[in-house]
Amino acid sequence: QVQLVESGGGLVQTGGSLRLSCAASGSFFSINAMGWFRQLPGKERELVASITDRNTVAYADSVKGRFTISRDNAKNTVYLQMSSLKPEDTAVYYCNAYFAWKIGGQYVWWGQGTQVTVSS
Repeated sequence: QVQLVESGGGLVQTGGSLRLSCAASGSFFSINAMGWFRQLPGKERELVASITDRNTVAYADSVKGRFTISRDNAKNTVYLQMSSLKPEDTAVYYCNAYFAWKIGGQYVWWGQGTQVTVSS
């Protein structure tokens, strides 16, 4: 079984920065794409940023130019560097990862979420 453990959330003032980390552990063959999502109470989870195993990245329009996603394959870890934070970035942030089966195909796994609060 695999596990994704997020860290780095917290309280920050408007304009501040935070770096989220998400480390994968357990038994798996390899990791394909990884991503960060966020969710507000009563709202759907939305994609913030994603990164493929070849480091192709994509961002939601609302975070372009402020957030940077990266990964360290040796550590099976994905990061989200968040800068120029705004109160509307306040949410629970979740990471996910697509784990590849040795025989082909993949399955998705989610972290438990970490709270990010930006005060005005």
